[in-house]
Amino acid sequence: MNPMNGRCAVEVQAVHKHFGRVHALRGLSLQIERGTTYGLLGPNGAGKTTLIRVIMGLIAPDSGETHVLGHRMPDKDVMAHTGYMTQRVALYEDLTVYQNVQFFAVMAGLAHDRRAIEEAVALVDLSARMDSRVRELSGGMQRRVSLACALVHRPQVVMLDEPTVGVDPQLRVQFWDHFRRLNQEGVTLIVSSHVMDEAERCDRLGFIRHGVLLAEGSAAELLQRAGTETLEQAFLHYAEQGPAA
Repeated sequence: MNPMNGRCAVEVQAVHKHFGRVHALRGLSLQIERGTTYGLLGPNGAGKTTLIRVIMGLIAPDSGETHVLGHRMPDKDVMAHTGYMTQRVALYEDLTVYQNVQFFAVMAGLAHDRRAIEEAVALVDLSARMDSRVRELSGGMQRRVSLACALVHRPQVVMLDEPTVGVDPQLRVQFWDHFRRLNQEGVTLIVSSHVMDEAERCDRLGFIRHGVLLAEGSAAELLQRAGTETLEQAFLHYAEQGPAA
């Protein structure tokens, strides 16, 4: 595996990670091409969030390595070109929507650019609540602010951990339309979920269970190889077959 492969935005090689007796990642390897959306699918506790945090360089693997944009992680310079929407809301409740997005933009190295901040807030349909304090927002609205914070600095690689939880169906469609536009601009997205109905929107999927990559490919490829009609049935098929299906 060549970490400088120009086609790959993210490369993971034989990564293991333990938390005490829990073997969260078990020799997992994958490659994600630039300008695509890769879906990490699996039940809660499968290792999806751990994998994202390893890719981001936020936690160190016990063995193996990860590269983002051709650089081994962790790398502070590369992290300025990545965005991360965590599974749990990580915002400052006493700050307004605008102030939160501004803070994360500056932390990512973007000078105070009001237009960029307003565009990010408009994307998540919160322009009317720009001056509202985060503590005044519903849980779904807070998740939308988190997405704006992850995208405001226009990163090249974006990690989205359960991005559409608590988001209404109409806005969810808008999110995915924007994700596709980002792909067209060369941005790479990694989206984790345990909900299968969004999987067909991804270019490639990786089925993960117990820290093992069971199978990967496009939705059509996975269905064809499994001989099933739905991705849920396909996941169960690969889980029964074991890894590397």
